[in-house]
Amino acid sequence: MATARKAAEIDPVLAGRGDRNPNEGMLDSLFAGHRPGLDLRYLAALLRSNLALIVAILAAALGVAVAATLLTTPRFTATATIQINDSSSRVLGDKDGEPADAADNFGYDTDRFLQTEVDILRSRGLAIRVAQKLGLAGSARFFAAQQVDLPAAGTAPLALRNAVVGMLLGHLNVTLPRDSRIVTIQYDSTDPEISADITNAYAGEFIQANLQRRYDSSSYARDFVSGQLAETKQKLEDSERALNDYARQAELIHTEGALPADKSGGQNSSSVTTESLVELNQAANEATAKRIAAQGRWQAISSGPLLGAPEVVNNPTISSLLSQRAAIEAQLQEEQARHLDAYPAVRAKQEELAGIKQQIQAVAGNIRESVKADYAAARNSEEQLTGEVSRLKGATLSEQDRNVQYGLLQREVDTNREVYDGLLQRYKELNAAAGISLSNISVIDSADPPASPSSPNLVKNLAMALVVGAALVVATLFIKDQFDDAIRVPEDIEGKLGLPLLGIVPQNRRTDPAEALADPKSPMAEAYNSLRGTLMYATTDGLPQVMLVTSAQPAEGKTITSLALAQGFARMGKRVVLFDADLRRPMLHRHIGYDNARGLSTLLTQREPLAQVVQPSGMEMLALVPSGPVPASPTELVSSPRLEAVLQEAALSYDVVIIDSPPVLGLADAPMIAALVDGVIFVVEAERGRRGALKTALRRLKAMRPVLLGAVLTKFDPAKAGNRYSEYAGYDFYRYDAPAQDE
Repeated sequence: MATARKAAEIDPVLAGRGDRNPNEGMLDSLFAGHRPGLDLRYLAALLRSNLALIVAILAAALGVAVAATLLTTPRFTATATIQINDSSSRVLGDKDGEPADAADNFGYDTDRFLQTEVDILRSRGLAIRVAQKLGLAGSARFFAAQQVDLPAAGTAPLALRNAVVGMLLGHLNVTLPRDSRIVTIQYDSTDPEISADITNAYAGEFIQANLQRRYDSSSYARDFVSGQLAETKQKLEDSERALNDYARQAELIHTEGALPADKSGGQNSSSVTTESLVELNQAANEATAKRIAAQGRWQAISSGPLLGAPEVVNNPTISSLLSQRAAIEAQLQEEQARHLDAYPAVRAKQEELAGIKQQIQAVAGNIRESVKADYAAARNSEEQLTGEVSRLKGATLSEQDRNVQYGLLQREVDTNREVYDGLLQRYKELNAAAGISLSNISVIDSADPPASPSSPNLVKNLAMALVVGAALVVATLFIKDQFDDAIRVPEDIEGKLGLPLLGIVPQNRRTDPAEALADPKSPMAEAYNSLRGTLMYATTDGLPQVMLVTSAQPAEGKTITSLALAQGFARMGKRVVLFDADLRRPMLHRHIGYDNARGLSTLLTQREPLAQVVQPSGMEMLALVPSGPVPASPTELVSSPRLEAVLQEAALSYDVVIIDSPPVLGLADAPMIAALVDGVIFVVEAERGRRGALKTALRRLKAMRPVLLGAVLTKFDPAKAGNRYSEYAGYDFYRYDAPAQDE
């Protein structure tokens, strides 16, 4: 093809070789989805086009909801509420070592604690307690309320219990609102009284189980303290017995409280020897003091004048005698003043005075002897006591050596006694405190038998049916839209195929296509005129010279499109030749009334000149080349080098060469011819072309690397696009020469 070769030298894009397809980026988007993003108008059109299906699905969902509501056995839900506090109050107060609630710990996670309590409510253990309290394992009413047949009499107890527990847990609902300590317990069955009884039983058993756990948690402490108490008691008895045996062996006799308290505040224990030493030492000290005092008096009375000693002067007898002596001396002086010494009265007074003095001396001497005797007695007593103290000191020192071991044994006894007393007191406290703590769980509202059923709820079921129906509608529309690969509206050309839209040809139902094309003002003629104008600027160099018109499947309008384009370009004054390259089912000769005795197959087999097979079309600038006789192997003819030579000859003789080819699917003719032309026009029939088939056809064409100019949508009915997302919805292809109608 000379023209094609020349174009290839100027612009390889037009030659169909290498990276020359301006629409190749669009072809790459064939498998990337046809409508990226969210298009509200498309969604509205999708809903509008499937309105009947949507109504049917919603109506079916509502009908199923109503039927299910009428056929479902009414169930009654009983509700009770309880409050769970962080900790419980204890009657005896907190004690070290006493089992404490987890919530009493500083920094405890309250949310985790409350969730733990909720999990306990849902536990199998609590369900077993409820079943045992209400006797549900053998209750026919309970099984009837659960719509379950009562098990046979020979059913194993474990299997029966598991069945009851499973039904309890299956119909129990425990909820804990956020930021609240109020837990809601709900149970549903077909019997309102059964529901209320089970709900209240859950609340009561939950409290009892909580208290039981507290009591059981302290049993270990009580058992441990009891064992330690018995062990410590035996140790105390053994240590006391060892202490007594040693005291007997060492001949130690100790008394309690004989000595003052030590610095630590405890009472010292003392032996008899120690106590005797203390007492004799005190007596010796007192004897020494008495001896010193007696010695002082004796020294005072023996070293000075007798009558000058304090003991003599202070003696009452001496004082009386001295008073008498003084009186007699006074009388003697008076008598001597009047009489001589020989005078009897004077001599009598002198004798009386001498007798008084003699008495005074005698009494003073007796006093001195008495002081001397006291001194001697005090000295003897001191000596005796001092000797006894010395003896007891030795005995005490010897006893202290024996008291070292005794002290060790005594301390062991005291330690064991203290431990025993503490354990005994703690054991008494644990026994007293066990089981008397107050529960941190309280019932706020008890469950009453519900007056009305909680299910089925018609309004709720209808709302759920609407939600489910809406979900089904969305899923159905999504699946339908994904699998709906038909090309229905012009926007599908670009959206689903990734090809530019060259033109839209309306569906012609009233007249023959040839007659419609003969009328220049018919909607079909106007549509092909628009297509012709688009092709004038299809490439960077304008109108391609050699163009192939093909489609994915037969009877999509490619022959009419080829003929219309050829006639349109001929009316523009261009020399046009139209080839019918469909060597299997030729149609062009029928439109021109030719017998098809000679044509393209003749050129390819007999190598005749083009001018000998060209047929007139009735238009001055348009020449037609029919297919000619149908060959035995059309593919071999199309693939021969002769076809390229024929097209080159046609390109040299005519301004525009249009080839009407067979469909792409199932045949190799169209892809092979597409590699020899300057542009390919892809014809798609509306409401027929499937995206899968079209993609396959385009993939085959793309393998030959042609120049895909775009697609033409034929047989388009705007009325059918009314419920579709299309800019052409409601567009009217009307005759411009028709009388105007009032709007």
